[in-house]
Amino acid sequence: MTFFRTLFISCSLFSSALLFGQQSDSVQIRQFFNEALLRGKSHEDLRSLCKDIGARITGSAQAQMAVEWGKRKMEEYGFDKVTLQPVTVPHWERGTKEVAWFQTASNQVVQLDILALGGSIGTNGLLKAEVIQFNHLDELKKASKAQVQGKIVFLNQPMNPADIVTFTAYGGCYAIRGQGAVEAAKLGAVGVVIRSLAMPEDQHPHTGSMYYETGIAKIPAGALSTKSSNLLAEAIQKGKTQLIFEMDCRDYPDVQSFNVVGELKGSSKSGEIITIGGHLDSWDTGEGAHDDGAGIVHCLEAIRILKQLKIQPVHTIRVVFFMNEENGNKGGQGYAKWAKDNNEKQVAAIESDRGGFTPHGFECDGPDNYLKLIQSFRSLLLPYGLYHFEKGYGGVDISPLKEAYKGIPLFGFVPDSQRYFDFHHAPSDVFESVNKRELELGCASMAAFVYLLDKGL
Repeated sequence: MTFFRTLFISCSLFSSALLFGQQSDSVQIRQFFNEALLRGKSHEDLRSLCKDIGARITGSAQAQMAVEWGKRKMEEYGFDKVTLQPVTVPHWERGTKEVAWFQTASNQVVQLDILALGGSIGTNGLLKAEVIQFNHLDELKKASKAQVQGKIVFLNQPMNPADIVTFTAYGGCYAIRGQGAVEAAKLGAVGVVIRSLAMPEDQHPHTGSMYYETGIAKIPAGALSTKSSNLLAEAIQKGKTQLIFEMDCRDYPDVQSFNVVGELKGSSKSGEIITIGGHLDSWDTGEGAHDDGAGIVHCLEAIRILKQLKIQPVHTIRVVFFMNEENGNKGGQGYAKWAKDNNEKQVAAIESDRGGFTPHGFECDGPDNYLKLIQSFRSLLLPYGLYHFEKGYGGVDISPLKEAYKGIPLFGFVPDSQRYFDFHHAPSDVFESVNKRELELGCASMAAFVYLLDKGL
């Protein structure tokens, strides 16, 4: 009987300790949310990044000013260590404002909303040619050279509105942007325009990276707004249509920029590091508010909250504001190489790069034991609307760590996705498009997740 009594007492003590730990964590997480919602700095910090600095395309003066802004903010909030990690990045500029029209057989002329795709060459003056429409990249690939030679290709593939997760819809038609110019040039096209990768029907064209291939002619590539795409499609359906557009974009030599790196030192002497971050660069239209100013602020504010509440983590928490996610990922690649070359012990990474909308949870790109770990957080985080803890994607910036550190778990912050592609890479991605309360909830969610992950690893 003594044995069973001892066992019962031991189990009771263990259960009590576990319950006490959960209650303690619950109280702590509530404090994170109170700090973010009642005394938070995130909304003003995002305003400053968007309005005082502006759009931050890699290689621009604004990108350099953003680096200085990030370093200053980390120092202002008392991060334990703040450094700039040099990284060589591409430099592409849009030039003068793009313009476009279509002209019908009856000489009707209609102006269109257009943006050059990132990395495109210019048109060298007005480019005018008959336009031919394809509704999917696969249709273009099946076309003959005789159909396409000397024409401008119009890829009019919409994002699928039936996809509940809009990132799935985005992935379904990303290829028209990334590969459209190459496939059109193979058939002798003189230019390509695509339907913007966007959910709503509006007048905002959406830019984003496109690519050329060695040995394939480079042709100008632009994106039309969804409303302009509909107008052009209607005109083509009625008869032969000319497209006229001008873009003045060009490449410049690579330049030096920086990842901004700040730390909250851990209590362990093991030197193990959890990296969290987002990308500091943005496209040159709008202000990069959701993509990825919100992600930058999520991470900045999360560490400010932990410091403000005097939380000392076990692991060192390192915040990285990555440079050049949008058109090269040189910041992410450079950081992973730098960490490996310095024999750092990277044990996990978290990225926020899906906008500043209402938080739903986190995804895990890594072994199943890490997925089970974050699923154990659900009961503590469910009162704050966080329920999504599933297999998924971490992020572009942290993805190179998978090659440098085999088996490392990557985690991606998951907010509501329904409105993200209203603003993604568009002139409408401005500070005013971000809801203050949703942003603050995201910051507190990041602080809570970092806190629990640090304890659980």
